Amino acid sequence: MIERRLREVADELKRVRAELAVSTEQLAHFDNEADEARIRSMVSETPLSEQSYQDAARHAETMRKHHVDLEERLVALEQRQDDLLDQMLS
Repeated sequence: MIERRLREVADELKRVRAELAVSTEQLAHFDNEADEARIRSMVSETPLSEQSYQDAARHAETMRKHHVDLEERLVALEQRQDDLLDQMLS
């Protein structure tokens, strides 16, 4: 029973780690996009460029929240794995 749960947690850990790696790359991309949009907005000083910047910043923030959620999920899964290992050794 515990071994099956350990396998399930290990599989979930692999999935979350892979998703976190993708999220890290996407976050870097969205942050770069937001920075570029901010600079364009400052240079052109038009409402359209400001809107573009706000949209890019919103996308970056959404990805940042998703990234944090994945990190928290990873920590919880690692704790669950540790708990199961402790149970197994008891």
